[in-house]
Amino acid sequence: MSNKLKTLVVLSAMAVVMTGSKAFAANDIPPLNATPSLIHSIAVVDVQKVVASSSQVAALKKEQETKAKSLIEFIEKARKDVAATTDTKKKAALEEKYTKELNNKKEAIDKAYAEKLKTIDNNITKQIETTAKNGGYSIILAKGVVLYGGTDITDQVIKAVK
Repeated sequence: MSNKLKTLVVLSAMAVVMTGSKAFAANDIPPLNATPSLIHSIAVVDVQKVVASSSQVAALKKEQETKAKSLIEFIEKARKDVAATTDTKKKAALEEKYTKELNNKKEAIDKAYAEKLKTIDNNITKQIETTAKNGGYSIILAKGVVLYGGTDITDQVIKAVK
C-alpha cells in the first residue's frame, strides 16, 4: 500500500471517529454529574409481597380450593358408581364417561383460573405503573434483582392494589 493511500485511510478513520463523537454530543447524553438524579428516579417493588397481599389473589385461592374440593367429590362419586357396576361393558363406559367429564371440568377450571390470574396480573402491573408515575419514577425494577439503591414503593402499591 502506498504512503498516500495509508494516509488517506488513517484520515478517513479519524473523520469517522470525530463524526461519531459529534453524534454522541448531539444526542444530549447527560454528563456524569447528572447520574444522581437518575438514581432518584428508580423505584423498586417487591412483587411477591404485593401479590401475597392482594385481596384478589386471596379470593382466587379460596375459589380454587372450593373447586378442587368439588372435583374430589366428583371423583369419589365416580369411583363409587364404577365400583358398584358389575357389568364390564357398562363399567368401561362409565369410566370413559366420568373421565371425559372430569377432563372437561378440569379444563374449564384451568381456563377460568388462567383468565382471572391474567386479569389480576394486569391490575397489579397497572397499579405499579400508576404509583411509579405518580411518584415521578421513570424506572421500576423488581426488588429481588436490585442489590442496592432505588426507592422502595412496595407499600404504596400494596395500598393501591387493596
